[in-house]
Amino acid sequence: MAEVVSVNISEQKGTVKREVPEIQLKLRHGIVGDAHAGDWHRQISLLAEESVDTMRPLLAGLLPGAFAENINTRGIELKSLPVGTRLRLGETVVEVTQIGKQCHNDCAIKKATGKCVMPTEGIFAVVVTEGTVRKGDKIEIIKEAI
Repeated sequence: MAEVVSVNISEQKGTVKREVPEIQLKLRHGIVGDAHAGDWHRQISLLAEESVDTMRPLLAGLLPGAFAENINTRGIELKSLPVGTRLRLGETVVEVTQIGKQCHNDCAIKKATGKCVMPTEGIFAVVVTEGTVRKGDKIEIIKEAI
């Protein structure tokens, strides 16, 4: 079964996110207290822990949020979800709006290893149903895009 393995925020853009006990998702906003929140299509970023695992041999000591992701998951292949897919994360619902992103060539991980998984394997979503997300929450696909 798919689950949330960490939730992460940063108060400033351009910094590594830090793990927190829980995050509050707000409609038309994203994560309360996160620098990337706002009324736009990339309110929340998600990255599979399986993707992070592929980077561990290249860069030891990777912590949650190292790729500036808000939510780390395990047991769901995020990069294969089509735009429009809805996911239940604990008591909340989010809708996938974008797969991957343009790489920041100056990111510390790419400088150190020559590659970064967030641009090709991370996904972005908007809040559909508000609530709290915590480590250990189950993840369920509730609507697949058509």
